[in-house]
Amino acid sequence: MVVEDLIIAITITAIVIRILYVVHRSSKPLSIPTPQPISTLIVLGSGGHTAEMLNLVSLLQKDRFTPRFYIAASTDNMSAGEVTEPAQFMQIYRSREILCNGPGTCIPLCVAGFLFKVVGIQWSSIFYVESIARVRRISLSGLLLYKLCIADQFFVQWSQLQRKYPNAHSVGCLM
Repeated sequence: MVVEDLIIAITITAIVIRILYVVHRSSKPLSIPTPQPISTLIVLGSGGHTAEMLNLVSLLQKDRFTPRFYIAASTDNMSAGEVTEPAQFMQIYRSREILCNGPGTCIPLCVAGFLFKVVGIQWSSIFYVESIARVRRISLSGLLLYKLCIADQFFVQWSQLQRKYPNAHSVGCLM
């Protein structure tokens, strides 16, 4: 009985230490020695989220953030048609970067990326850009990723949001 309790205590302690390590290290940029292409997962939502994300993606360096993998909800019939570059949808690839901007469909992918870091399977940086439509409060998706420290970098487009959420980075209006 004492040995089992000790094993459980050690296991729980190890898990807590690993989670704290991942949360601490996630706020720091990855150290990539040479500028090499970075596999990037892009989460599309429906309607305005897709348009906003595609506008944001158009600002990325194509040769740096490649290959790009797009994820859209199975109920989203429009997002796939909006992407002008060759892409595959509905297949999840391992990627080193996850870029999302607010649809609820990004939460499971971000949590999976975070858990991959905790378990040590794959270290993926998670970048969250709050929708430009969010002026006074961040969305529920953003709130979850911010409060649970899942996003490595959290960006807002309005300075008043950065004042409310001090760990967020204000990048100004991207659209």
